[in-house]
Amino acid sequence: MSKLGQVVGSIENYNKFVLDQVKRARTDRQFGRELLGRWNDTKAKIPVTRTPTGVPLPRLALPEIDDPGEIARYLFAEGLPGEFPFLNGAYREMYLEPIREVESFEKNGEPPQRSSRQPLPQAEEPTRLFSGLMLAEDTNERFHYLTRHQRTHRLSTAFDGPTLYGIDSDADGVFGKIGEGGVAIDTVEDMVRLYDGFDLGSPNFSASMTISGPAPVIMAMYIAAAKRRFGTKVIPKLRGTIQADIFKEVQAQNETIFPIEASLRFLTDMVEFTTQEMPRWYPISISGYHIGEAGSTPVQQAAYTLSNGFAYAEMFAARGIPVDQFGPRLSFFLDCGLDAEYIALARVSRRIWAIGMRDVFGAGPRAQLFKLHTQTSGRSLIAAEFKNNLTRTAAELVLAYMNATNSCHSNSADEPFTTPSEEWIRLAAHGQAILLEESGIFKHTMNMLSGSPGMKAVERAVEAAILDEFREIERLGGVLAAVEDRYQRSQIQNAAHRYEQQIYNGTRPIIGLNRYRDGDNDIPEVKLARTPRKKQQLQVDRLAKFKKKNADKAKRALDKLADVVERGENCFPVLLETAEVCSLGQITGRLQEIVGRFRPMV
Repeated sequence: MSKLGQVVGSIENYNKFVLDQVKRARTDRQFGRELLGRWNDTKAKIPVTRTPTGVPLPRLALPEIDDPGEIARYLFAEGLPGEFPFLNGAYREMYLEPIREVESFEKNGEPPQRSSRQPLPQAEEPTRLFSGLMLAEDTNERFHYLTRHQRTHRLSTAFDGPTLYGIDSDADGVFGKIGEGGVAIDTVEDMVRLYDGFDLGSPNFSASMTISGPAPVIMAMYIAAAKRRFGTKVIPKLRGTIQADIFKEVQAQNETIFPIEASLRFLTDMVEFTTQEMPRWYPISISGYHIGEAGSTPVQQAAYTLSNGFAYAEMFAARGIPVDQFGPRLSFFLDCGLDAEYIALARVSRRIWAIGMRDVFGAGPRAQLFKLHTQTSGRSLIAAEFKNNLTRTAAELVLAYMNATNSCHSNSADEPFTTPSEEWIRLAAHGQAILLEESGIFKHTMNMLSGSPGMKAVERAVEAAILDEFREIERLGGVLAAVEDRYQRSQIQNAAHRYEQQIYNGTRPIIGLNRYRDGDNDIPEVKLARTPRKKQQLQVDRLAKFKKKNADKAKRALDKLADVVERGENCFPVLLETAEVCSLGQITGRLQEIVGRFRPMV
């Protein structure tokens, strides 16, 4: 039995344990009294906050129950926020504004004078904004635009096609793709331009890079760029994540550049280095988002993401990295659409991950946390009457925060046509601000929308369906064997076909497309974001200058890197040196000479 099969057994055993605790609480009077005392003590210690209109609310909402059995069910099956098995949240408090006395309704009916108000400490915003267009300086300008009103700068970077495939901008046939759909990054100098003006070592800054195939090379360039600006002492201070999820690339997205075994080896080299030297960095973002965007069902997305995560954990442990060293540095990335499963998808995933990591891998509390970034669904964005996408994204944001996501990106309504414009990306960011800051849905009370009968029904159904997927993957021999059998990929393709059939036969309503359509089929006038040829030529010219300047050093660095790879040693420390003087394409090209190229399985 693989680790995944053991995870299935651990969930089944834990659910039985919960039922045993419920029964014990109802039959063992002393145990029941202890639980009731703990429950009453917890409720008594919950602070009270006030809405702007003066209504008192508890900082944490708990069900009104006094039966020891139901208390046991809540505490053991769900857990308080920040407590195992973390169904209600990875942390005790999320999204809440600081506690303060009511300002709107004093005894005299007048708010206090502004001079009497003290500044309140502010938590880090969960909003993470995604951008990437044209050249590094263009994306940098967009980053500064997006963060001008943010207390904390949480940036997420999209790369252009050549970069995603580890190809230099001067390669044959890629000129027209330079800077399209993402930013062009060829060298460490591009990386310096990309984050210019941001304090990379600040506790209020973090960078996320959405790239997997050449992720170790891009990671090395990021570290090299940080060292150029801030010196070597900045390395342990760097915060952020790089996607680096090879399994989901093979299953869904297709941006794999080395054979699977070599890709996983380079990934593990990076994880081994970063978990030792960069305690604030997440070296992998285990991603269901692209699985969902490729057409999976919500359950498939969660099941494949979690099973991939457990496979990575098994792989890192086999390298000899302690679980409590790599476990806290794993992060996850899920899609959030409009299907009913999303009411509880992330909540259930968080619970399954915690139980599996604790009971199968022996992980401590920090390594049990399912740290999640959510992005609203790109697949749900429709070109027809595209302004409806604002409503779709708003509904998805509510679902994401109901699931206690740690960070979130909201898509722009114009994305069916183009890289988002400033107008629509501003509206997308404001959607989160309205939800979290203007509305009172999440800022006063934890668990505000949790625990309804409907949500519990979804939780039970989703967990059962995920475990069924685990059992099928286990039957096939585990994650890697299932990947080689194209199982996940074929299931995603089948689900995508069903989804499109449902749209075309009308059983899946899409407002403005197959229901309540205006009748006007004209595509609206939307300004498209395109990279001018002059900018594309500038990127090629910069790359040529970099290669000429570093020609001699590059040859020696590539030879040294090749020697380390061939000896089977951890290549990431040498990769850091290589990234100083070699381009992305030079590095990936040399590595492919040694380990080969990825060939899709037929």
